[in-house]
Amino acid sequence: MSLNLFDSNSLGQALKLLSDGEFHSGEELGALLGVSRAAVWKTLKKFELLGIDLISVKGKGYCIGGGLDLLDQSKIFSGRCESLNINVFAQVDSTNSYLLRQNKPERHVCLAENQTAGRGRRGRIWVSPFAQNLYLSIGWGFDGGVAVLEGLSLAIGLAVVRSLRHYGISGLKLKWPNDILYKDKKLGGVLIEMNGDPSGYCLVVVGVGLNVSMHDDHASSIDQPWINLNDILAEQGVPLITRNQLASSLLDELVLILSDYHRIGFAAYKEEWALSAAHMNQAVSIHSGNTVRTGVMRGVDSTGALRLDVDGKEQIFHGGELSLRGAYAS
Repeated sequence: MSLNLFDSNSLGQALKLLSDGEFHSGEELGALLGVSRAAVWKTLKKFELLGIDLISVKGKGYCIGGGLDLLDQSKIFSGRCESLNINVFAQVDSTNSYLLRQNKPERHVCLAENQTAGRGRRGRIWVSPFAQNLYLSIGWGFDGGVAVLEGLSLAIGLAVVRSLRHYGISGLKLKWPNDILYKDKKLGGVLIEMNGDPSGYCLVVVGVGLNVSMHDDHASSIDQPWINLNDILAEQGVPLITRNQLASSLLDELVLILSDYHRIGFAAYKEEWALSAAHMNQAVSIHSGNTVRTGVMRGVDSTGALRLDVDGKEQIFHGGELSLRGAYAS
C-alpha cells in the first residue's frame, strides 16, 4: 500500500501550503481544495491518518504547528542521483517492502514521509512518524551471488557517515553490523534484503533509516537510547540540513559504493570503517538467541566479519541474527 499526496492533487497542495507553519485562512484553503469554507476542516481531517496535528484558530485559520520539512523529488536529483528513478510517497508500509514488490526495482529509490510497517533488523519495528525522519531504500542488482555482498551493511553504514561528514558533523560511530551511533545513542540503521539466485544474479534492497527531528512522544516504543540529527547539529553548532539535502548526499554516497562493490568488496572499506568503529578494543558481548559470547572487539576482517578476542583466542562472527552490545549493556 502506498499513498502519494505529492502529485498535483489538491490535498497534497494544501499540505505543501501548510508545511510553512503559518496560519492560512479557510477561504484560501477552500479555494485550493475546491470545497466550501465550511467543508475545509472535514477535508483537512484526512491529515490525521498520517499523524499530522492540525491547529485551527477562529479568525486566523489553520496551521501545522512548527511546519513540516517535506521531501521534494525535484530537489533530490543531483550528482549521481540523476541515474536513479526516485519516488517520494506520503505513506508506504515499508520503503524496503515497496521496492521488493516491484518487477524491476534496480536503481529505483523509494522515500516516504511515513511508514505504517517500518522495520529494522531481527524483525524490530522501526518507528516512522510523518516528515520527521528519513526513510529511504534503493534497489541494486549484483552478479556473482551472495558472496560478493559480504560486508555490504558495514559499507552502507560508512556511506551514511560520509554523507553526514560532508556537512561538518563529527563524532559518529558505526556499531557492527548496521547501526550509526552518536555518543552511544542510535542515530540510524541499515536493513539489507535480497532476492534472487544465491550463486548468480541477486537483487538487493538497501534500506536506511535516519532520525532527523523525531519528537519524544513518538518514540515511546524504542527500546534503546536514541538521538536526533537536529540535536547533534545544535550541539556542534552546525546549520540545519533539510531532509532533501540529506537524501541527495546520501544517495550520492550509496551509488558510489554500490556501483563498485561487486568488484572491490568490503576489503576496500575495511580500514576506513575501522576508524569509525564503535567498541573498538573494548569488551563486548555477542548475542544469538539465548547464547552469549563475551570478549574484546578487535575490529573486522576483509569480509566484514567481527573479530572477537575470547581469552586470547580470536573468534570470527558473521552478521545474520547476531547482536553486538557493550559487555555491560543489558
